[in-house]
Amino acid sequence: MLHPRVRNTDPLTSWQAAGSAKDLASRHAQIIVDCLSKHGSQGKDGIASITGLESMQVARRLHELERDGEICLTGKVVKSKSGRMEREWKIMPIQRELT
Repeated sequence: MLHPRVRNTDPLTSWQAAGSAKDLASRHAQIIVDCLSKHGSQGKDGIASITGLESMQVARRLHELERDGEICLTGKVVKSKSGRMEREWKIMPIQRELT
């Protein structure tokens, strides 16, 4: 799904930067989905640790992935790398039609 990273009133350089960021964001999103599929439910810092992404890179993608219906919150919290509690995320179960 398309999530605008630039406004209509932004200068051309912002539009160019947004175009390159879109590819990077898609790549990070796929890495996060693959991580949760392979390793199960994780917090932001857990995903970052497993994937090698920065925690902020992960955090920026989580809500987009949730909005797209690919992941959801588990309702649980886990410890972050700083020892604080953070929300845990999981892959959204796929609904299949019975035949």
